[in-house]
Amino acid sequence: MQKIISSRRTFLEGVGVSAVGLFFGLYAYADQPTNEPAGDTDPKPKTSSAAVEKTSVGLNPNVFIHVAPDGWVTIVCHRSEMGQGIRSSLPVLLADELGASMQKVKIVQAVGDKAYGDQNTDGSNSIRGIYEDMRTAAATARMMLIGAAATRWKVAADTCTTDNHAVIHGPSKRQLGFGDIAVEAGRMRIPQPAEVKLRPTQELKNVGKDLPLLDGPAYVTGKAVFGADLRLPNMLVAVIARPPVVGGKAGKFEAKAARAVPGVKQVIELPLPKQPYMFQPWGGVAVLAENTWAAMKGRDALKVNWESGPNASYNSADYRKSLLASVRKPGTPLRKLGNTESALAEAAKTIEAEYYVPHLPHVAMEPPTALAHYRRDKGGSCEVWAPTQNPQAARTEVARVLGLDESRVTVHVTLLGGGFGRKSKADFVSEAAFLSKAAGVPVRVQFTREDDIHNDYLNTVSAQHLTAGLDKNGKVIAWRHRTAFPPIGSLFNPQTKRPGLGDLQQGVLDVPLAIPHISAEACEAESHVRTGWLRSVYNIFHAFAVNSFIDEIAHARGQDPRETMLEIFGPARTVPLAELGVEQLQNYGASLEKHPVDAGRLRHVVERVTQNAGWANRKNLKNRALGLAAHRSFLSYVGVVAAVTRNDGGTLRVDEAWLVVDAGTIINTDRVRAQMEGSLINGMSHAFYGGVTHKNGAVEQNNFDGVRLIRMGEEPTKIHIEIVKSSGAPGGIGEPGVPPVAPAIANAIFALTGKRIREFAMLDQKFS
Repeated sequence: MQKIISSRRTFLEGVGVSAVGLFFGLYAYADQPTNEPAGDTDPKPKTSSAAVEKTSVGLNPNVFIHVAPDGWVTIVCHRSEMGQGIRSSLPVLLADELGASMQKVKIVQAVGDKAYGDQNTDGSNSIRGIYEDMRTAAATARMMLIGAAATRWKVAADTCTTDNHAVIHGPSKRQLGFGDIAVEAGRMRIPQPAEVKLRPTQELKNVGKDLPLLDGPAYVTGKAVFGADLRLPNMLVAVIARPPVVGGKAGKFEAKAARAVPGVKQVIELPLPKQPYMFQPWGGVAVLAENTWAAMKGRDALKVNWESGPNASYNSADYRKSLLASVRKPGTPLRKLGNTESALAEAAKTIEAEYYVPHLPHVAMEPPTALAHYRRDKGGSCEVWAPTQNPQAARTEVARVLGLDESRVTVHVTLLGGGFGRKSKADFVSEAAFLSKAAGVPVRVQFTREDDIHNDYLNTVSAQHLTAGLDKNGKVIAWRHRTAFPPIGSLFNPQTKRPGLGDLQQGVLDVPLAIPHISAEACEAESHVRTGWLRSVYNIFHAFAVNSFIDEIAHARGQDPRETMLEIFGPARTVPLAELGVEQLQNYGASLEKHPVDAGRLRHVVERVTQNAGWANRKNLKNRALGLAAHRSFLSYVGVVAAVTRNDGGTLRVDEAWLVVDAGTIINTDRVRAQMEGSLINGMSHAFYGGVTHKNGAVEQNNFDGVRLIRMGEEPTKIHIEIVKSSGAPGGIGEPGVPPVAPAIANAIFALTGKRIREFAMLDQKFS
């Protein structure tokens, strides 16, 4: 962060002089003119050289903040907005630290640039990973404003503060607006990060409150700019016939027939990807046309004869058997405490269960799309507009595909119609760049829903085998967890055939267990598809197995599942590595000193959520039952209780749900509640309807008829969210709510029907 904080790069250099990003107005705080109206779908830059000259004057100590002489503060949001509200949260944190009034703040979306540090809007990291860094960036500007005012007044800087867009001298009550001293502040020495002092937390006026959704009015009035909204002169739309099997390629195809379709202009074959596949274009044949419909009809006319390649034998039913066979044998131990095998052999009773979760697709409401304009000037350059979660990765991949230096590539980030991890991959962006260069015109690549499902980076398929040993008093004395799934690492190294420490940190190695003998083993699984991170990633199936198994242990003991869970998690404590039975824990990239494995926080969300749901009275319910689950992921703790009902026809539904989340310090409580509600619906879709299956290497499902999502009539009639108040370090929000949803539902179904669910899709099970 030091390079970013102390950089003298001008603000506009940081956001990209060629096109100053895409501006979106702050509608909720003030009615004000904006530099770029959010409804303008022409992506050509409109910032004149005069405007650049004018706005580059003033205070710009780093690439995140610019204070202009007219008093306007411009804050860069370098993370992607996909409905989670980061543009309504992160800039508010900076403004609070600066002492700015949001009525005088503009927000600009950053282009992809390493100057910002990590821009990947993934891993629930947009607050937790940069909270202090962003405060430091704003505090740097605040100290320089204070220094300029103190110099003018000839007073000590420590007698001054900032508030409501002004520097205030405490003893005399004198004030200077930010604009009045912006130029002088810009001439001050930039303090080093170690010199920067943050405000007392209580002075952050808006942090921890419900904040306006700044882009909300643009969403509902149709002015918001998403990837498919953009147009350029002479632009063609490309729809691509991609290999249905990973590693496959196009054989013969009817290019002439495709070109005969009205509106079709070009047919271009894409290069074959080479292993490791990573985020390369998939290959195949692109049809470029004047509009999307013509491109789709042209693609239909191609009648491609596909050569499927080595993964043509991949079938879900057969692969499931191989996964289950893998977890029935010892794997590579990654967690070991005591002597689990001896303890299991000597146990008075053993309990075993296997769990299976299929590949899960992303299916964001907006399928992937990207617009690229390759120019042949001065050795070539490319400008891209895309709903990408990771503009730097997109920039790198575009540069690779085009053979350009990254400095010749500009990636602008539009609003995203959902992402869930799919849009952190750059394949669709580099496809557009390749085709623009080949066609000699701007090209927008458009995925259809079928493309989105067939050519997805799927959440990996998994099987797990859990075994517990109980002593004569019913106490759990041994716990063995075997898990097999093709890890995402196989995308980068095809020889990777079993998960590692970084994979099992998600819900296996970091589970606090007050059990003397523990082992966790990674079992072999070969990859046949492109896998990638989906919202919550491996936590989805690990939390499902662990929480379901705890419930199974409870019923085998004849005990309340809540009490069994609390007993297994153990007393409130910070769990050291030695007790976890691991030598190291990657811990989502955070230090254990700052974010320890805290059994007390996990216990607390269990206690709160069960109290909120009236757990103690659950035995009095008729045709209704409660299920419980709790999980730590992305450094946050979430407890869920689901209420499942059954009508006279035997139909099951979740009619009410309670969630309690402890994510440490919260910036925007409104968005946290929204993320928890969305996590519930997302988790319900996974649990009830499962994912996709493969036959002869290809995905069998095509659209929402095969990949079902929860609909309005299936949603709970009541959703209760409690946010634990905390001054602790921020944890993640976007993903932690998903993992405990499915096991809470499965446990409720068992309580209601006596039917134990150990796999997705739950509604495919028979309930008598």
